[in-house]
This record gives sequence, C-alpha cells and structure tokens, in this order.
Amino acid sequence: MGSDLDTAGAIAGKSPTFLVAALKDPIRGNLDRIQIVKGWLDASGETHEKVYNVAWSGRPDDTADNLSAVGNTVNTETAEWTNTIGATELATVWTDDEFDPSQRAFYYARVLEIPTPRWTDYDKAFFPDAEIPEDAPLTLQERVYTSPIWYSPATVSLESGSVSSQSSSDVSHEEFWNRIIQEVEKYYSKEGKTPV
Repeated sequence: MGSDLDTAGAIAGKSPTFLVAALKDPIRGNLDRIQIVKGWLDASGETHEKVYNVAWSGRPDDTADNLSAVGNTVNTETAEWTNTIGATELATVWTDDEFDPSQRAFYYARVLEIPTPRWTDYDKAFFPDAEIPEDAPLTLQERVYTSPIWYSPATVSLESGSVSSQSSSDVSHEEFWNRIIQEVEKYYSKEGKTPV
C-alpha cells in the first residue's frame, strides 16, 4: 500500500476497491483480522475515521459489524502461547460502498495478531519478585500498519474560513494528515480516551 488513487474511477462513479493480504511472521502469533481504516474530510472541514473489519480467522458465523474476539491461548503463568487459533494468512477484496468522490480521504490496512504475552507477563513469569501492578495488562495484540493510499478530488468545496477551504491542489498530503492527527488528538484529550 501507499499511493494516490486515480480520480478517473471516481469521476466514472466507481468506488475504490482494494485487494488486501497478510502473511504471519514465522516466529510470531497467527493472524486475527485485517482491517481497513478510512479517514476523510467532510464538506464542513470536519475529520472522520472509520474502521472496517474486512477479513478474519475462524469465525464463519460472524459479520464485519459483529465480530467476536479471536480467543486467547496465552498462559500468563509461563508467558507462552500457542498458534491453535487465528490464521497463517488472510486475504480479501474490499470495496468502499460509502465512498464520496467529493471528499478527500485516505485508506490504510491494519493487521492484528492473536493475543500474545505482553512484556509485563514476561516480567511476571521470569522475575517472580518483580512487582507487577494488579491491573497491568498481561497480553496484547500486536499490529502492523501499511502506508496510506490517498484520494484527492479534483476540487474540494469546504466552508469558508475552514482551515481546509481551498482547492485540493493547495493542501498537501502532509497538511491533510496533520489535520487528521490534530483532530484525533483533540478528540482523545477531550474525551480522556486512549487511542486503539
């Protein structure tokens, strides 16, 4: 991943379609799921983000909107896990059915592994005298991200006075990305939440 989408498809009324595939690291945990993360700037200059589950392992009855946890094989006493859940590879084709060709957007893929021991679990297992807080998480799901794919319409019409009320040719990808980051940081600092 990592590129710019051609506007020709959008002009023709087509939504972008992505082929995504992932192969597990040979010495790490199996794969839980692949997600597509989409961010966009609406007509009023507001930023949005949505995460789509597009491929997952071992849950044939689940849907993208109702995906259960993959499970957990971590033995927190020994800091070991087994690859008896998850998949060694995942692949799918996904189309953005909510695509609006008038809005700037980016897409990137995120791949999550099954739960594996966190460093706190290794400390607990190998240093019995270590003081680990009771509420410290002992497992985590490692993840990787791709570089983004950007979509910029020929022109973007936004509210006057907005930071982004200019044609897309006047707003660099770096400026757009910085705007997204600022909005996300503002949201999480205001809500007291931690980014996923």
